[in-house]
Amino acid sequence: MSPSQLLDRIRVHGAIPRHVAIIMDGNGRWARERMLPRPLGHRSGMKSVREVVEGSLEAGVEVLSLFAFSQENWQRPRVEVSALMSLLEEYIQRESDELQAQGVRVRVLGDVDRLQGAARAAVDRVCAQTAHNTRLTLNLFISYGSRAELVRAARLLAEDVAAGRLAPDAIDEAAFAAKLFTADCPDPDLLIRTSGEQRLSNFLLWQLAYTELFISPVLWPDFGRSNLFEAILDYQNRDRRFGRVAV
Repeated sequence: MSPSQLLDRIRVHGAIPRHVAIIMDGNGRWARERMLPRPLGHRSGMKSVREVVEGSLEAGVEVLSLFAFSQENWQRPRVEVSALMSLLEEYIQRESDELQAQGVRVRVLGDVDRLQGAARAAVDRVCAQTAHNTRLTLNLFISYGSRAELVRAARLLAEDVAAGRLAPDAIDEAAFAAKLFTADCPDPDLLIRTSGEQRLSNFLLWQLAYTELFISPVLWPDFGRSNLFEAILDYQNRDRRFGRVAV
């Protein structure tokens, strides 16, 4: 079925996930199967980023969150990390004007202070350039780990209590969520993980509490808008009860 046919089915079925999150997995395996260096797998995955951004715009998704680079990824070989940072800079340079034209607001979430030089400058530039766009929010999670995010939120709350800005008994789920990187976004409705792996990999552990999961066997460089639309169609057939009993 073509992407346009899948999109027509999505529109007929109704409810569109407001927030789609994706763990982009399989670049290395894709390269290994072709006997190519790992960085070429990451480069090939760049076209899939464009595909899911354009597909999200077409489907009417409000927030798209992509897990691009974890805190643990800093431990990879220096040449691979350097290649990933160069690809980040290249992606922003290549796509920033189109993202701006399409009304996409780009945010980079995580420990961005670890980014240096041209990569950090590119991140700051695209976030500033697109800050006022409202059609789609694109969250790029870079140098991110969910446990570190939760510890950061707890520390910020503790600082507020110590400074007298917050009473301990005022700390509830809403107060905690307000200290997360995603404070101004709805929780993901749908999480897609590519390459067939079935784990969260320290991604959005708080925010994914009631998220629908879709595991795709497709390696990330081969993932296109048809695959995105198939995941959304599957989501539309789910019965989301959030712990309640269906009436």
